[in-house]
Amino acid sequence: MFNSRTYGTSAFDSAVGSSVWIIVSLILAVVGGILVYFLFLSKKNEGKFTGFLGWLYDFLSFKKMFLETLLKITYLILAIYVTLSSFALIGTNFLLFLMSLLLGNVVVRVIYEFSLILLVICRNTTDIAKNIKKSNDN
Repeated sequence: MFNSRTYGTSAFDSAVGSSVWIIVSLILAVVGGILVYFLFLSKKNEGKFTGFLGWLYDFLSFKKMFLETLLKITYLILAIYVTLSSFALIGTNFLLFLMSLLLGNVVVRVIYEFSLILLVICRNTTDIAKNIKKSNDN
């Protein structure tokens, strides 16, 4: 039979267990993040690692940006979606279909180009800063 006391207690115990795990996870994440930053990502380790560790070093120190690839993939997905979903309007209103097909894709393209422009500006600024640092060191 269903016992409300047992059900309530196990739900409470489960909530307490989840809360404890959340707190332990937070503490482990803070300690782990600090250790990785100071032991693995220190400037003295730059260029020291090869293979997977080199890739991980570049990834965690944000030397390689994956946002550009992600934006390009999401653009393609959204452009295909706008194109295909506009065909749902062809039977309702042909003019609305054309506007959705053309303007929808133009709007999506402009939004993604502005996003990519920000990334290109960031990349160029980083390259300029590196070149200035190199010329000042020489």
